[in-house]
Amino acid sequence: MENNIENSDYKKDYNTKRERLVLPEHGRHVQKMLEHVMEIEDPEKRKEQLQCVVDVMRSLEGVGKDNQEAIQKLWDHLQVISGYRLKDEDSPFPLPHKESENMRPSPIVRNATPIKATHYGRNIESIIDMIASKPDDDARTAMIRSLAIYMRQQYLIWNKDSVADETIFRDIERMSGGRIKVPEDMVLTKISADAVFSRPGAVQPNKKKNLPNQKKGKQLNNRRRNA
Repeated sequence: MENNIENSDYKKDYNTKRERLVLPEHGRHVQKMLEHVMEIEDPEKRKEQLQCVVDVMRSLEGVGKDNQEAIQKLWDHLQVISGYRLKDEDSPFPLPHKESENMRPSPIVRNATPIKATHYGRNIESIIDMIASKPDDDARTAMIRSLAIYMRQQYLIWNKDSVADETIFRDIERMSGGRIKVPEDMVLTKISADAVFSRPGAVQPNKKKNLPNQKKGKQLNNRRRNA
């Protein structure tokens, strides 16, 4: 008996013939469950079943019950999958609306002012402005000292030669526009000879140090070989 596939009622279920997945990361089963739930007319029952769908999504994603931020994100995704058909009373969280889908974020305001000293960076300028606005007291002097120590470290990252304290002090006064006067008796702590300052992300070579026990072990091995 020949199997006439063309005349049979059997139809192959190809993905290309299925409805498009709105959010593929959640899979087709979640989308089908949601389609079924959206047909429920009873508001309370629909809300209950929507919570079940979110619980399934949470289980698949490995999201804990106490992670409210991630759970709210799942409800947002559920709203997108439904075509923004969920109502506010269906969810315990505020739901996104269709209008927000095409909203563009506000442009990031860029500071076009040139950086006064690139090896220090713009953050140092902000710190200097903050310190300059403080009253002239012991706390301000302590902040100037901490700033000078940090600026010295930044200086040595890009300039490997040693730097005098007076150079850092002059940079602070210059970058502050004269608003900060470094006390004449201020002296920074000395830098350790083993201190290494490197750019962020730079890989430092590992220096292997021979421990006393390792040296003894090598000496014993050499004696055995020579015996």
